[in-house]
Amino acid sequence: MSQLSVNIMGQPYTLACKTGEEAALQEAVAYLDGKMCVIRDTGKIRGNDRIAVIAALGIAAELLGTKSPGGPLSDLTMSEVKQKIEAMHTVLDQALAPQEALF
Repeated sequence: MSQLSVNIMGQPYTLACKTGEEAALQEAVAYLDGKMCVIRDTGKIRGNDRIAVIAALGIAAELLGTKSPGGPLSDLTMSEVKQKIEAMHTVLDQALAPQEALF
């Protein structure tokens, strides 16, 4: 087991990694960082936690679409998947709004 120092959206993280899997983890970090930065740069979503959730939902949708040909998103176009993710954004905004008012 080794430790890998990475940055995601400019924040440093130290991650545990199995020996020999460092390159795969670096690739995953770069992919996640790219997704999160795109979401942040649109300016529509505030807060790193929200950005992380939206990025995770997008990545999960991509995974489900490729891993499970008969899965819940397999019969949708990318446009329809994006619409579903936008609907999730709305639900998250409504759910988290009371928490943001506290800060």
